[in-house]
Amino acid sequence: MRVPAALLAILFLVALGSHAPDIVTPPPPPPAVSFVTFAPVEDVRGLSGRLRLEGGWSLTSNDPRFGGLSALHVEGGQVTAFSDSGWLMRFPLPGKAATVRAQISLTPGMGASADSKADRDVEAMAVLGPLAWVILERRNLAIRYHRDGWRRDSFAKPKAMKEWRANNGAEAMLRLPDGRFLVFSEGKGGISAALMFLGDPATPGTRAVEMRYRPPEGYRITDAALTGDGRMLLLNRQVNILKGGFVAKVTEAPIPATRRGGLIEGQEIAALGWPLADNMEGLSVTREGGRTILWMTSDNNYNSIQRTLLLKFIL
Repeated sequence: MRVPAALLAILFLVALGSHAPDIVTPPPPPPAVSFVTFAPVEDVRGLSGRLRLEGGWSLTSNDPRFGGLSALHVEGGQVTAFSDSGWLMRFPLPGKAATVRAQISLTPGMGASADSKADRDVEAMAVLGPLAWVILERRNLAIRYHRDGWRRDSFAKPKAMKEWRANNGAEAMLRLPDGRFLVFSEGKGGISAALMFLGDPATPGTRAVEMRYRPPEGYRITDAALTGDGRMLLLNRQVNILKGGFVAKVTEAPIPATRRGGLIEGQEIAALGWPLADNMEGLSVTREGGRTILWMTSDNNYNSIQRTLLLKFIL
Protein backbone atom coordinates (compact mmCIF):
# COMPACT_ATOMS: atom_id res chain seq x y z
CA MET A 1 0.00 0.00 0.00
CA ARG A 2 1.11 3.56 -0.59
CA VAL A 3 2.00 5.36 2.64
CA PRO A 4 1.22 9.11 2.69
CA ALA A 5 4.16 11.39 3.46
CA ALA A 6 2.35 12.70 6.55
CA LEU A 7 2.05 9.17 7.90
CA LEU A 8 5.73 8.51 7.26
CA ALA A 9 6.52 11.62 9.29
CA ILE A 10 4.31 10.38 12.12
CA LEU A 11 5.94 6.98 12.06
CA PHE A 12 9.37 8.59 12.22
CA LEU A 13 8.32 10.54 15.30
CA VAL A 14 6.95 7.47 16.98
CA ALA A 15 9.92 5.34 16.01
CA LEU A 16 11.75 7.73 18.28
CA GLY A 17 9.06 6.70 20.78
CA SER A 18 8.16 9.66 22.70
CA HIS A 19 11.91 9.75 22.18
CA ALA A 20 12.03 13.44 21.43
CA PRO A 21 15.26 15.27 22.26
CA ASP A 22 15.71 16.05 25.93
CA ILE A 23 16.02 19.76 25.23
CA VAL A 24 13.03 21.13 23.39
CA THR A 25 12.67 24.48 21.69
CA PRO A 26 11.22 27.06 24.09
CA PRO A 27 7.70 28.03 23.00
CA PRO A 28 6.83 31.61 22.05
CA PRO A 29 5.51 33.83 24.83
CA PRO A 30 2.03 32.73 25.94
CA PRO A 31 -1.02 34.91 25.22
CA ALA A 32 -2.62 37.07 27.90
CA VAL A 33 -5.64 34.72 27.92
CA SER A 34 -5.50 31.06 26.87
CA PHE A 35 -8.34 29.34 25.04
CA VAL A 36 -9.09 25.77 23.98
CA THR A 37 -11.31 25.17 20.95
CA PHE A 38 -13.19 21.88 20.46
CA ALA A 39 -13.83 20.58 16.93
CA PRO A 40 -16.18 17.55 16.90
CA VAL A 41 -14.83 14.13 15.93
CA GLU A 42 -17.61 11.86 14.74
CA ASP A 43 -15.93 9.24 12.55
CA VAL A 44 -15.98 6.02 14.59
CA ARG A 45 -14.22 3.86 12.00
CA GLY A 46 -11.50 1.91 13.74
CA LEU A 47 -13.47 1.44 16.97
CA SER A 48 -14.40 -2.07 18.05
CA GLY A 49 -15.27 -3.87 21.26
CA ARG A 50 -17.22 -2.77 24.32
CA LEU A 51 -16.75 0.99 24.00
CA ARG A 52 -19.28 3.31 22.36
CA LEU A 53 -18.18 6.80 21.37
CA GLU A 54 -20.33 9.31 23.24
CA GLY A 55 -18.38 12.40 22.17
CA GLY A 56 -15.08 13.23 20.55
CA TRP A 57 -13.18 16.43 19.93
CA SER A 58 -9.96 17.58 18.34
CA LEU A 59 -8.49 20.28 20.60
CA THR A 60 -6.53 23.33 19.51
CA SER A 61 -5.39 26.41 21.40
CA ASN A 62 -4.03 29.89 20.89
CA ASP A 63 -1.41 29.04 23.53
CA PRO A 64 1.77 27.34 22.22
CA ARG A 65 2.18 25.54 25.56
CA PHE A 66 -0.96 23.51 24.89
CA GLY A 67 -0.46 19.94 23.66
CA GLY A 68 1.61 16.87 24.46
CA LEU A 69 -1.07 15.55 26.84
CA SER A 70 0.17 12.44 28.65
CA ALA A 71 -1.76 12.39 31.95
CA LEU A 72 -5.50 13.00 32.34
CA HIS A 73 -8.07 13.47 35.10
CA VAL A 74 -11.73 14.37 34.47
CA GLU A 75 -13.93 15.41 37.39
CA GLY A 76 -16.92 17.67 37.90
CA GLY A 77 -17.03 18.87 34.31
CA GLN A 78 -13.38 19.89 34.39
CA VAL A 79 -10.30 18.51 32.65
CA THR A 80 -6.94 18.44 34.41
CA ALA A 81 -4.05 17.27 32.26
CA PHE A 82 -0.28 17.34 32.19
CA SER A 83 1.91 17.53 29.14
CA ASP A 84 5.12 15.56 28.82
CA SER A 85 6.92 18.88 29.16
CA GLY A 86 5.42 19.50 32.59
CA TRP A 87 2.69 22.02 31.73
CA LEU A 88 -0.44 21.75 33.86
CA MET A 89 -3.62 22.45 31.88
CA ARG A 90 -7.10 22.95 33.29
CA PHE A 91 -10.23 23.72 31.29
CA PRO A 92 -13.96 22.88 31.28
CA LEU A 93 -15.44 20.07 29.22
CA PRO A 94 -17.15 21.25 26.05
CA GLY A 95 -20.71 22.37 26.46
CA LYS A 96 -22.71 24.78 24.35
CA ALA A 97 -19.59 26.85 23.71
CA ALA A 98 -17.00 25.43 21.30
CA THR A 99 -14.27 27.59 22.85
CA VAL A 100 -13.44 27.75 26.57
CA ARG A 101 -10.85 29.51 28.68
CA ALA A 102 -7.94 27.47 29.94
CA GLN A 103 -5.41 27.77 32.72
CA ILE A 104 -1.92 26.69 31.71
CA SER A 105 0.90 26.89 34.20
CA LEU A 106 4.23 25.40 35.15
CA THR A 107 3.85 23.26 38.25
CA PRO A 108 6.65 23.78 40.78
CA GLY A 109 8.87 21.09 42.17
CA MET A 110 9.60 19.07 39.02
CA GLY A 111 12.85 20.39 37.67
CA ALA A 112 15.00 23.36 36.91
CA SER A 113 13.71 24.36 33.50
CA ALA A 114 10.50 24.32 31.51
CA ASP A 115 12.64 23.70 28.44
CA SER A 116 14.10 20.43 29.71
CA LYS A 117 11.89 17.50 28.77
CA ALA A 118 14.12 15.21 30.80
CA ASP A 119 13.30 17.21 33.94
CA ARG A 120 9.54 17.53 33.43
CA ASP A 121 8.34 14.48 31.50
CA VAL A 122 5.02 13.81 33.30
CA GLU A 123 3.43 10.57 32.10
CA ALA A 124 0.82 9.64 34.72
CA MET A 125 -1.39 11.15 37.41
CA ALA A 126 -3.56 9.82 40.22
CA VAL A 127 -6.07 11.93 42.18
CA LEU A 128 -7.79 11.42 45.53
CA GLY A 129 -9.76 14.33 46.95
CA PRO A 130 -7.45 17.33 47.45
CA LEU A 131 -4.31 15.33 46.65
CA ALA A 132 -2.70 14.44 43.33
CA TRP A 133 0.29 12.29 42.51
CA VAL A 134 2.33 12.57 39.34
CA ILE A 135 5.07 10.35 37.99
CA LEU A 136 7.94 11.58 35.79
CA GLU A 137 9.25 9.06 33.32
CA ARG A 138 12.83 10.04 32.63
CA ARG A 139 13.65 10.87 36.22
CA ASN A 140 11.52 8.08 37.73
CA LEU A 141 10.30 10.66 40.24
CA ALA A 142 7.03 10.52 42.21
CA ILE A 143 5.56 13.78 43.54
CA ARG A 144 2.51 14.40 45.74
CA TYR A 145 0.69 17.74 45.41
CA HIS A 146 -2.13 19.58 47.14
CA ARG A 147 -4.43 20.51 44.28
CA ASP A 148 -5.32 23.76 46.03
CA GLY A 149 -2.59 25.87 44.48
CA TRP A 150 -0.70 22.76 43.34
CA ARG A 151 1.74 22.93 46.24
CA ARG A 152 4.32 20.16 46.35
CA ASP A 153 3.86 18.15 49.54
CA SER A 154 6.31 15.27 49.18
CA PHE A 155 8.52 13.59 46.60
CA ALA A 156 10.76 10.56 46.22
CA LYS A 157 12.92 8.73 43.68
CA PRO A 158 12.13 5.11 44.55
CA LYS A 159 15.19 2.84 44.50
CA ALA A 160 13.16 0.13 42.78
CA MET A 161 12.88 2.42 39.72
CA LYS A 162 16.59 3.14 39.54
CA GLU A 163 17.16 0.81 36.58
CA TRP A 164 14.14 2.04 34.62
CA ARG A 165 16.05 3.76 31.85
CA ALA A 166 15.32 7.04 30.08
CA ASN A 167 12.29 6.83 27.80
CA ASN A 168 11.30 3.34 28.97
CA GLY A 169 10.63 4.40 32.56
CA ALA A 170 7.46 5.06 34.58
CA GLU A 171 4.49 5.44 32.24
CA ALA A 172 1.25 4.59 34.11
CA MET A 173 0.10 4.73 37.73
CA LEU A 174 -2.91 3.67 39.80
CA ARG A 175 -3.83 4.50 43.37
CA LEU A 176 -5.71 1.47 44.63
CA PRO A 177 -8.63 1.72 47.10
CA ASP A 178 -6.56 0.23 49.95
CA GLY A 179 -3.80 2.84 49.60
CA ARG A 180 -1.35 0.78 47.56
CA PHE A 181 0.02 2.23 44.31
CA LEU A 182 0.73 0.31 41.13
CA VAL A 183 3.29 1.87 38.77
CA PHE A 184 4.04 0.49 35.31
CA SER A 185 7.19 0.89 33.25
CA GLU A 186 6.69 1.56 29.54
CA GLY A 187 9.39 -0.98 28.75
CA LYS A 188 10.59 -1.86 25.26
CA GLY A 189 7.77 -4.13 24.20
CA GLY A 190 6.77 -7.51 25.58
CA ILE A 191 6.65 -8.12 29.32
CA SER A 192 7.65 -4.97 31.22
CA ALA A 193 8.34 -4.12 34.84
CA ALA A 194 5.69 -3.01 37.32
CA LEU A 195 5.93 -2.06 40.98
CA MET A 196 3.35 -2.48 43.71
CA PHE A 197 4.02 0.15 46.36
CA LEU A 198 2.63 -0.78 49.76
CA GLY A 199 2.00 2.90 50.45
CA ASP A 200 2.67 6.30 48.94
CA PRO A 201 5.48 6.24 46.32
CA ALA A 202 6.08 9.96 46.93
CA THR A 203 7.07 9.19 50.53
CA PRO A 204 10.77 8.26 50.71
CA GLY A 205 11.40 4.69 51.78
CA THR A 206 8.00 3.24 50.85
CA ARG A 207 8.44 -0.46 50.16
CA ALA A 208 7.81 -1.68 46.61
CA VAL A 209 7.29 -5.23 45.37
CA GLU A 210 8.53 -6.07 41.88
CA MET A 211 5.88 -7.39 39.50
CA ARG A 212 5.46 -7.75 35.74
CA TYR A 213 2.99 -6.62 33.08
CA ARG A 214 2.20 -8.34 29.79
CA PRO A 215 0.52 -5.94 27.31
CA PRO A 216 -1.20 -7.12 24.12
CA GLU A 217 1.43 -8.40 21.69
CA GLY A 218 3.33 -5.55 20.05
CA TYR A 219 1.88 -2.90 22.40
CA ARG A 220 3.21 -0.81 25.30
CA ILE A 221 1.21 0.54 28.22
CA THR A 222 0.56 4.30 28.25
CA ASP A 223 -1.94 4.82 31.11
CA ALA A 224 -4.31 3.12 33.54
CA ALA A 225 -7.47 3.92 35.49
CA LEU A 226 -9.86 2.23 37.94
CA THR A 227 -13.56 1.65 37.49
CA GLY A 228 -15.94 2.33 40.36
CA ASP A 229 -16.19 -1.38 41.15
CA GLY A 230 -12.42 -1.80 41.34
CA ARG A 231 -11.42 -3.14 37.93
CA MET A 232 -8.22 -1.95 36.31
CA LEU A 233 -8.47 -0.51 32.79
CA LEU A 234 -5.14 -0.43 30.96
CA LEU A 235 -4.48 1.70 27.88
CA ASN A 236 -1.92 0.28 25.44
CA ARG A 237 -0.50 1.79 22.24
CA GLN A 238 1.19 0.53 19.10
CA VAL A 239 2.40 2.00 15.83
CA ASN A 240 1.28 -0.15 12.90
CA ILE A 241 1.90 1.01 9.35
CA LEU A 242 -0.60 -1.50 7.96
CA LYS A 243 -3.36 -0.07 10.16
CA GLY A 244 -2.78 3.59 9.34
CA GLY A 245 -0.34 4.57 12.09
CA PHE A 246 -1.41 4.74 15.73
CA VAL A 247 -3.59 2.02 17.22
CA ALA A 248 -4.64 1.43 20.81
CA LYS A 249 -6.15 -1.33 22.90
CA VAL A 250 -7.93 -1.16 26.25
CA THR A 251 -7.63 -4.20 28.47
CA GLU A 252 -9.34 -5.02 31.75
CA ALA A 253 -7.81 -6.84 34.71
CA PRO A 254 -8.59 -7.39 38.39
CA ILE A 255 -6.45 -5.69 41.00
CA PRO A 256 -3.57 -8.11 41.59
CA ALA A 257 -2.37 -9.54 44.86
CA THR A 258 0.97 -8.20 46.03
CA ARG A 259 3.27 -11.03 45.00
CA ARG A 260 6.90 -10.70 43.95
CA GLY A 261 7.19 -11.59 40.28
CA GLY A 262 3.41 -11.69 39.84
CA LEU A 263 2.24 -11.27 36.25
CA ILE A 264 -0.49 -8.75 35.40
CA GLU A 265 -2.30 -9.45 32.15
CA GLY A 266 -5.55 -7.92 30.99
CA GLN A 267 -8.34 -9.09 28.72
CA GLU A 268 -8.97 -6.92 25.67
CA ILE A 269 -12.27 -5.04 25.79
CA ALA A 270 -11.80 -2.49 22.99
CA ALA A 271 -9.53 -1.47 20.14
CA LEU A 272 -9.06 1.91 18.44
CA GLY A 273 -7.54 2.43 15.02
CA TRP A 274 -7.41 4.92 12.19
CA PRO A 275 -9.00 7.41 11.80
CA LEU A 276 -10.31 7.63 15.36
CA ALA A 277 -7.07 6.92 17.21
CA ASP A 278 -3.96 9.03 17.53
CA ASN A 279 -1.08 8.72 20.00
CA MET A 280 -3.38 7.78 22.90
CA GLU A 281 -1.63 8.38 26.25
CA GLY A 282 -4.15 9.56 28.85
CA LEU A 283 -7.05 7.69 30.48
CA SER A 284 -9.63 8.73 33.11
CA VAL A 285 -12.88 7.15 34.36
CA THR A 286 -16.03 8.92 35.58
CA ARG A 287 -19.64 7.94 36.31
CA GLU A 288 -22.76 9.42 34.70
CA GLY A 289 -26.24 8.22 35.58
CA GLY A 290 -24.98 4.80 36.62
CA ARG A 291 -22.84 4.43 33.49
CA THR A 292 -19.07 4.00 33.38
CA ILE A 293 -17.45 6.66 31.21
CA LEU A 294 -13.93 6.41 29.78
CA TRP A 295 -12.09 9.53 28.74
CA MET A 296 -9.00 9.34 26.56
CA THR A 297 -6.58 11.95 25.34
CA SER A 298 -3.68 11.90 22.92
CA ASP A 299 -0.15 13.30 22.95
CA ASN A 300 0.46 15.23 19.72
CA ASN A 301 4.19 15.55 20.48
CA TYR A 302 3.80 19.30 19.84
CA ASN A 303 3.69 18.89 16.07
CA SER A 304 1.09 19.91 13.51
CA ILE A 305 0.81 16.45 11.95
CA GLN A 306 -0.78 14.83 14.98
CA ARG A 307 -3.93 15.74 16.92
CA THR A 308 -4.73 16.47 20.53
CA LEU A 309 -7.87 14.40 21.00
CA LEU A 310 -10.37 14.18 23.85
CA LEU A 311 -12.63 11.15 23.43
CA LYS A 312 -15.58 10.15 25.62
CA PHE A 313 -16.72 6.53 25.62
CA ILE A 314 -19.46 4.56 27.37
CA LEU A 315 -18.29 1.18 28.62
